Amino acid sequence: MHTAPPLAGLRILEMAGIGPGPFCGMMLADHGAEVIRVERPSRGGMTDPARDPLLRSRRTIVLDLKRPEAVAAVRHLAATCDGLIEGYRPGVMERLGLGPDLLLADNPRLVYGRMTGWGQTGPLADEPGHDIDYLAISGTLHALGEAGRKPNAPINLAADFGGGGMMLAFGMLAAILHVKATGEGQVVDAAMTDGSAVLSSMIWGFRAMGQWRDERGTNLLDGGAPFYDTYETADGKWIAVGAIEPQFYAALRGVMALDGSEWDTQFVPSAWPALKQELATRFKARPRDAWVAAFAGHEACIAPVLGFDEAVAHPHNVARGTFVTAGSVVQPAPAPRYSASTTVAPRMAGRTEGAAILAEAGFDADAIAALL
Repeated sequence: MHTAPPLAGLRILEMAGIGPGPFCGMMLADHGAEVIRVERPSRGGMTDPARDPLLRSRRTIVLDLKRPEAVAAVRHLAATCDGLIEGYRPGVMERLGLGPDLLLADNPRLVYGRMTGWGQTGPLADEPGHDIDYLAISGTLHALGEAGRKPNAPINLAADFGGGGMMLAFGMLAAILHVKATGEGQVVDAAMTDGSAVLSSMIWGFRAMGQWRDERGTNLLDGGAPFYDTYETADGKWIAVGAIEPQFYAALRGVMALDGSEWDTQFVPSAWPALKQELATRFKARPRDAWVAAFAGHEACIAPVLGFDEAVAHPHNVARGTFVTAGSVVQPAPAPRYSASTTVAPRMAGRTEGAAILAEAGFDADAIAALL
């Protein structure tokens, strides 16, 4: 029998932003934290809260932080919370009167999470940037792309979300555990440059062992190896091949009748271009789903490259409930799963709940009316 979500009882204040900060808030809320999102009065933006999964499963209050009484209200709310998430440029929260020194003085157990691209310190700290820029200076972007072609960013997954929002969520929980052990709150400085560098730790290890070249598309995991790449099929779709280990490579050879001695040179990089060309020709001869059927049961580490709609309908994803629908929006379900705890069923952002949030925090009706 499942129990309450694992983060039930935690209270987080999220200063509204876009991208990695909201992703951190979503992750914490998905796993049971009460997350209160502080929005500024609407000036338009890139997102529709009722359709944005990043904003799911938390309550919202709208406050004009140009007004001293609104700033005071945020300080009051932060004093009741275990953590705060903000994603402004360095110094913005301090200028608002909501910097970590003040809020930690109000609440010494507070974990103050700061999400930026470059970090709170360093010569680029005050510069603007986006995921692709942070990925660029971490060295990670240089490794992404096809041989002989330009670096190619993986949408904004590696810096914004993997190296940013997920790292901040981890840092918040690590610091909250520290509070529980010591009573000492602190600032978590989550920089997407740092995080995207950490994500590439295995590749740095390969380099140290002489197993990774700086040239894109020439290595084991970057599309250089014929047995670890994507191939177009007869219907213009794609198949993903990940047959690294000997038994999987043998299965690949068996299904595709790769009998020549040249296929014995699996880990000889000089042989890879010719083998890749041969695989490309062979895969192009049949439709994608025909290849999927041919490889079924052979354990060759082969999978179809699915579009979003196809992914939602794939039997494995259906069986696991990998995608859910909330408020008519199809979206990924919370992950990971727990053996003893539930996660929170996603609910889309709706009307603001500022009056209830302030009343719970002890504000009287007149104060609430003035603030909202």
